[in-house]
Amino acid sequence: MNDFSFSVSPIEEFLGLKLYQYGWEQCAPFHSFGPFVRNHYLFHYVISGQGRLDANGSDNVTQHFSLKAGQGFLISPGQINTYSADRDDPWKYVWLEFDGLQVSEYLNAAGLSISQPIYHPKSTAQAEELKDIMLDIASHPNASTLYQIGHLCLFLDMLIQSSSTRREPRGNQLRDFYIQEAVNFMEQNYRRDLTVEEIADVCRLNRSYFSKLFKKSKGCPPQEYLIRMRLAKAEEMMMTSSASIGDIAAYCGYPNQLHFSRLFKQHYGVSPREWRNKNKLYDAH
Repeated sequence: MNDFSFSVSPIEEFLGLKLYQYGWEQCAPFHSFGPFVRNHYLFHYVISGQGRLDANGSDNVTQHFSLKAGQGFLISPGQINTYSADRDDPWKYVWLEFDGLQVSEYLNAAGLSISQPIYHPKSTAQAEELKDIMLDIASHPNASTLYQIGHLCLFLDMLIQSSSTRREPRGNQLRDFYIQEAVNFMEQNYRRDLTVEEIADVCRLNRSYFSKLFKKSKGCPPQEYLIRMRLAKAEEMMMTSSASIGDIAAYCGYPNQLHFSRLFKQHYGVSPREWRNKNKLYDAH
């Protein structure tokens, strides 16, 4: 047996991974929620009982799903949805609402999307493990941010590992290289005015082809990814520093504070000041 172990972790960013709300509920018969539209991803795991999900797909046609214990369902941002408990055997479920720059990739790896929102586990044991991670988060409302994000990472990993619709990664090293080049360039230059053309030039690709490649890999256009990156940086600064919102906006590439505030509210549903008051970690004194 070896006297030591050494491994190198793959470099991966977790920018802006955020847990917004969580909980569990034993629903009454016919208890329903919706129609409603979320700003972030919302995942329910059915612990017991039965229920129904009505949600529009990518073609805006409403889909109807019946669910039972051991299954789960994903609601995507912007998706109109209603879910309701069964009359005779109402469900009990646990839920997490979350988001982040790479969340769409993780959910895609689990085979979940706006068109395919139902989680089917590979095994009962793995489904139980997923449920336990979610209940652990839901039962620790006063846990630290690191605890919550750590368990959110465990949840996303188990969701991928346990999903019967999991998509195995396909080798495309050249595409991955281009996308990583683009992300690295954004990371180093997000504070200044960046155009898609400039990012594509760094990757030595045609703008149109680069945009298609990027969206296929990251789930959103490069300009939207850059916005999310800047807002994630601003989020982090608002939590951990006492700098003014105007200074933070300028630092993150938005010299016009009003423009920054509009973008922030569009993505988070509240103003930067409201968000900061709820999430700040620093001592204002």
